[in-house]
Amino acid sequence: MKKAVNFKMMLLAFGLFAGLVSAQKISSNNVKTTVSGTSTLHDWTMTSTAGTFTGTVSGNTITDVKYVLGSKTLKSGKGPMDNNAYKAIQADKFPSITFTATSVNIGKGTITGKLTVTNVTKTVEFPVAVAKNGNSYTINGTESIKMSDYGITPPSFMMNTVKTGDEIKVSVNVVAQ
Repeated sequence: MKKAVNFKMMLLAFGLFAGLVSAQKISSNNVKTTVSGTSTLHDWTMTSTAGTFTGTVSGNTITDVKYVLGSKTLKSGKGPMDNNAYKAIQADKFPSITFTATSVNIGKGTITGKLTVTNVTKTVEFPVAVAKNGNSYTINGTESIKMSDYGITPPSFMMNTVKTGDEIKVSVNVVAQ
């Protein structure tokens, strides 16, 4: 009887070890993020390629998902607009925008996680497409959020004659290895 218990323990330990060995840590330091919105004057877009992504792949799942974007890495190409945006999101006080999720499956689906902008964290859910190509993973997701949900007053300028809309569209493209 004791040999049967020891054999079962060895199988369990081997199974756990095999699971740990097959996990692949992935990361990227050039995540492309695009934020776009509207205003009473014209539509606008800000882009960054300085975001970071980390996760662990095991089977058809990426776990421990973490995305970090430096607030001031978003650029429109128009200095005054960038400065208004940084002021609105309090970039000096809150220099990072983060998203964390427990897991996401490879293929098309939905990811649920915690998005932190300024000092406000909300649980969000949005559609994603995750594709595997060798040891590389491409993750694309787009979702609309409201700035006011994160305590942000949409920027305005020219003595409030030009106002930014509250809803923005956030698109993230990750290629991680």
